[in-house]
Amino acid sequence: MRVALGVEYDGSGFRGWQAQRPEVRTLQGCLEHALAKVADHPVKLVCAGRTDAGVHGLGQVVHFDTTAVRTTRAWILGGNAHLPSDLSLRWAREVSNDFHARFSALGRRYRYLIFNQPYRSALWQKRATWCYQSLDTERMHNAGQRLVGEHDFSSFRAADCQARHPVREIRELTVSQQGDGVVLEVEANAFLHHMVRNIAGVLMAIGTGDRPVEWAGEVLARRDRTQAGVTAPAEGLYLLAVRYPAHFGLPPPPATIPGFVQSFEECDPCAKACNPA
Repeated sequence: MRVALGVEYDGSGFRGWQAQRPEVRTLQGCLEHALAKVADHPVKLVCAGRTDAGVHGLGQVVHFDTTAVRTTRAWILGGNAHLPSDLSLRWAREVSNDFHARFSALGRRYRYLIFNQPYRSALWQKRATWCYQSLDTERMHNAGQRLVGEHDFSSFRAADCQARHPVREIRELTVSQQGDGVVLEVEANAFLHHMVRNIAGVLMAIGTGDRPVEWAGEVLARRDRTQAGVTAPAEGLYLLAVRYPAHFGLPPPPATIPGFVQSFEECDPCAKACNPA
């Protein structure tokens, strides 16, 4: 049978998704080791999208094939029992053999968090990017609209990107101020390697006033990565959700980021009912 799983992780302590040498701590390596304990046979995982070292995941989706017969509860509880505290399974579903975590996905949504204060934060140091210069979110949002639609995103892909072509469709891109931070949220059919972090780097340069709003469109049109500026740090990036056709019966993506990354705004427990689930 084929099993799909929802995965959540704090990427700070991992060297990214892809399994490497046994001594290198990766998400794939830890998950395959834990699930093999439950299945009682080796497990090979396929994920919706590989994430780099330091990148976090709230809506990562994986699948694997198994001959073991287990309940969904057993996969979750058994898997989590063998996983470290910064990596957990959120749900499990038995799916048809035509389901593929990567190729069946209709879209992916990322969120990039920027702590925007003059002084660094000890609590947010591995969970958001720090920018001490004031950011103009209206300029950033307006610039981002030049990237919405289907385009050649060669200017926003990493030099070692292995995608067959650079054309992607950004369906939505928003930038907003939330308390002490700035939130960039972007959804596309798929993403190139470092694409969101490179977009964030361009928009941050525009937000500080170092570049004009029109620069985002100019960078896109040049199709040249060397013209796009710096790649924003990994710690601010979250894989928020992956969307699939309804007939697969997977749980809906999280409506909000739970817990500490829900927003930068203070939560008044007397005024709001906080539900991290």
